[in-house]
Amino acid sequence: MPYRLDAIDHRILKELQDDGRMTNVELARRVGISPPPCLRRVRALEEAGFITGYRALLDEKRLGYEVTAFAMVHLSSQAEADLVAFEAFVRSEPLVRECWMLSGEIDFLLKCVAPNLSAFQALVAELTAAPNVRNVKTTLTLRNAKNAPVVPMELDRLAG
Repeated sequence: MPYRLDAIDHRILKELQDDGRMTNVELARRVGISPPPCLRRVRALEEAGFITGYRALLDEKRLGYEVTAFAMVHLSSQAEADLVAFEAFVRSEPLVRECWMLSGEIDFLLKCVAPNLSAFQALVAELTAAPNVRNVKTTLTLRNAKNAPVVPMELDRLAG
């Protein structure tokens, strides 16, 4: 039976996205219910797959990753086995932080971080040499104008 979200569930999800470290007591206070049902709802949201994990968001620049870049990868074959093999290859590359399969001319878009340009160039060389890769185009970022790694939880839009 699918889990149906109500207004309290939406508020719980929004509050946890804003601050995943708050206590259950504080979360319950913010959403207007008592702690025991709040904890039951959070566990139900986790079990239903709405909450997939908890983590700290880190500043890559402060940790020494000065380069953020995107790589656009075009494969020579889009057979399912080749797509799966490329995805497995990318998952093994720690400097690749996100990998999106796309429709259209580019097969995959990779968001990458690196401590410096030469480390990024080494990654690009590995990508280019990977099986089934036709070509790789890259672009370096200059600055990030928006970084919102959360799901928009505005209740007005969701309810309407």
